[in-house]
Amino acid sequence: MLTPSSNTVLEPTTMLMLAGSPGVTAHFGRFRVVRIALTEDALGQFDPGPIVEAARLLADAEMHVIAWNGTSAGWLGFESDERLCAAITAATGAAATSSVLAVNEALRRLGVSRMALVTPYTGDVQARIVANYRAAGIEVVAERHLDDPGNFSFARYDDETVAALVREVARAGPEAIVVLCTNFRGARCVSGLEAELGIPVLDSIAVTLWHSMLLAGVAAARVEGWGRVFAL
Repeated sequence: MLTPSSNTVLEPTTMLMLAGSPGVTAHFGRFRVVRIALTEDALGQFDPGPIVEAARLLADAEMHVIAWNGTSAGWLGFESDERLCAAITAATGAAATSSVLAVNEALRRLGVSRMALVTPYTGDVQARIVANYRAAGIEVVAERHLDDPGNFSFARYDDETVAALVREVARAGPEAIVVLCTNFRGARCVSGLEAELGIPVLDSIAVTLWHSMLLAGVAAARVEGWGRVFAL
């Protein structure tokens, strides 16, 4: 897992999800990400050079899959992660994915054309994400965001804050709800929210692990209690 440097949520959450899966291990490398915005300096944090170099270091430990566990392609464009993953595989020989590509694969498997979106991001970043999904043929029928440029601060919102946002967007009747941020505490809420709302809730940390396990040839269904995505 390639991890934003200021992220404190995704590593412990991923390890909790894997606690009942002997024989599957997650390992982490970081590169610098401290702010989410559409300014030139903030966008420059996602230059592929340092990310691929971090992937090379992980590859020294013979990873089967390397995932960019972050959501920057939401506002940069999905093709940015497609190019990045191709570069990671070319540099390391490992299969590669990302949080956004994993979310998109889950949406495809679920047949979703109307989704709701929950993030901690600023309004302009959120608008870019909505536009990118619209261009891909998926309507965002409701969204909530916290207008926070973070990135470290995203982890300060508790589980119930995230759950409340999910409940709000559920009123619009989406086919699925996406919690898009890997430093946001959505994963532990998912199972309960899915039971309560009756629709899939796709947390980006959980979905990244799910897709990584699939690419590694591991049965994702062994991860229980973290959402229906692991049964896809």
